[in-house]
Amino acid sequence: MNMLTTMSTTPLFTTPPPPITTRDLPQPDKLAVVISNSKSSTQLVRIHAALYRHNLLHQQPILNFHLLRAYSSLDRLDYSVTLFNQTHNPNIFLYTAIIHCHAQHNLHEQALLYYSQMLARNIKPNAFTFSSILKSCPLKPGIAIHSHTIKFGLDKDLYVRTCLVDVYARGGDVLSAQKLFDNMTERNLVSITTMLSCYTKRGDVAAARLLFDGMQEKDVVCWNVMIDGYTQHGLPNEALVLFRRMLAARLKPNEITVVSVLSACGQIGALESGRWVHSYIENNIGIRFNVQVATALIDMYSKCGSLEDARLVFDMVNKKDVVAWNSMIVGYAIHGSSKDALQLFNEMCGIGVRPTHITFIGILNACAHAGLVNEGWRLFNSMQDEYAIEPKIEHYGCMVNLLGRAGQIEEAYELVKNMKIEPDSVLWGTLLGACTLHGNVGLGEKIAEFLVSQNLANSGTYILLSNIYAAKGNWDGVARVRTLMKGIGVQKEPGCSSIEVNNKIHEFLAGDLKHPKSKEIYMKLEQINGWIKAQGYTPHTDIVLQDIGEAQKERSLEVHSEKLAIAFGLISTQPGTTIKIVKNLRVCLDCHAVTKLISNITGRQIVMRDRNRFHHFVNGSCSCGDYW
Repeated sequence: MNMLTTMSTTPLFTTPPPPITTRDLPQPDKLAVVISNSKSSTQLVRIHAALYRHNLLHQQPILNFHLLRAYSSLDRLDYSVTLFNQTHNPNIFLYTAIIHCHAQHNLHEQALLYYSQMLARNIKPNAFTFSSILKSCPLKPGIAIHSHTIKFGLDKDLYVRTCLVDVYARGGDVLSAQKLFDNMTERNLVSITTMLSCYTKRGDVAAARLLFDGMQEKDVVCWNVMIDGYTQHGLPNEALVLFRRMLAARLKPNEITVVSVLSACGQIGALESGRWVHSYIENNIGIRFNVQVATALIDMYSKCGSLEDARLVFDMVNKKDVVAWNSMIVGYAIHGSSKDALQLFNEMCGIGVRPTHITFIGILNACAHAGLVNEGWRLFNSMQDEYAIEPKIEHYGCMVNLLGRAGQIEEAYELVKNMKIEPDSVLWGTLLGACTLHGNVGLGEKIAEFLVSQNLANSGTYILLSNIYAAKGNWDGVARVRTLMKGIGVQKEPGCSSIEVNNKIHEFLAGDLKHPKSKEIYMKLEQINGWIKAQGYTPHTDIVLQDIGEAQKERSLEVHSEKLAIAFGLISTQPGTTIKIVKNLRVCLDCHAVTKLISNITGRQIVMRDRNRFHHFVNGSCSCGDYW
């Protein structure tokens, strides 16, 4: 009970509060409402003093209950504890209240101690007690409390059962959560939404959608759970479709809804949809433009290629937290605007906002995209030296990426070997990618063999090794790797590019013929080929990692997914309109060269987001400076 006694030493009345006379006090039946509606702890202390002075706390024990809850809601849990400990023979309601207060503050151990103390005094818990203690309770103690609900015959209570489902769902025991849910004789909106959250958190969006579609009543919370489930598990199109259905059902979104929807827009580069959501936020007074919403807008605009809009939103935020600063720094980094990222980082530190490990991931990536090796080392070393932040695997990954892109592969390899923490397959894959980029076959083979021997190899390992061999013309090596890939069921991820036109996302694979406008797209491609050849373009057939003839290599280059998306953009938008493309893989050397030429010939700005960064093509040049 040490924790309980330590928390109970705070005096309630260190200085006498201004007096309140009995004349000022409402009738006892109205006092509870006055207490619950108090807006400050100072006001509450004055009321408490008056009640204490006139002995009303003993005459009206229910007022203790309301005072205790009110102090906790105003972040004075210490006052709640002192009040509880000064109460003689607290009843089940006071115990439930103090348990609830600690659970609300995520102080589960203390809540459990009060629960144990209550049982020791032979006070029988009720449904509200269990609902309070199970709130946000970890799985292990939650299982013990579950047995108590059965012992006291309250496990079938709707609210208790809902809380139990939530405990198992949060703890990752989906089968137990499902079993409890299936055996509920009565369900309400809260219990169904709890199970819905369980499915979405575990990634079973199909089961979640089945449950969602069967719900007779849906509030904004369950819509949010389903929309966010799609967004978090890489199904942004489904999230946007569901959001439109929500609006059609005349249900009003809130801040949580728009944050999820903006994230979905950012994932697929749906700028037009993102702008519409931004406009919706501005025109609906029910949605607060708080720092979370602003950060979601910054992130969306950055990922959709409109860095200018991201900065406009950033500058509008009055009280920026570190998350908002991080979002803008990361935005500059992925666009290759390293100078702006570094300037913002220095400004942030200059005004006393302390960087986090996310800040350093953003700023180190900014250095990687510009080849700023010395600056990257300085920042990496400053993490511990100046900010006492221990580098994580992600920070080492940023440094390996920075060194690898700059051609300092041996230095990157030494960094990985001498790390304080165990390198993972992602880090080794980054180094292997650098070997591919710079044709370092020897080290690439060494790394790949190590990953295979340690069971750390993934599909990317085999693909990168195959690419290293192909780049060197070692077709026997390519054949061996591809046979191995086939044997273990590894498949290469196909290149896919998307473009948003008139609020609709159009996706293309290499050589795609499924689009309704395929005929017009390929006619445009022929025209483009004529334009670029007249400019002296020569296909980069050396990047085709297949043992085929030159003509076939040229043809395979012509129908890459990003070229199809650009051709569609040219025939579907007005002259002068910026074309924005999202590519799931790194843009190839040939497509990069062709896109520069197209931007010059058509006078169009083309913005392409690939797996690594943004490329802004204007008048025959790219913002990356051909370093990506």
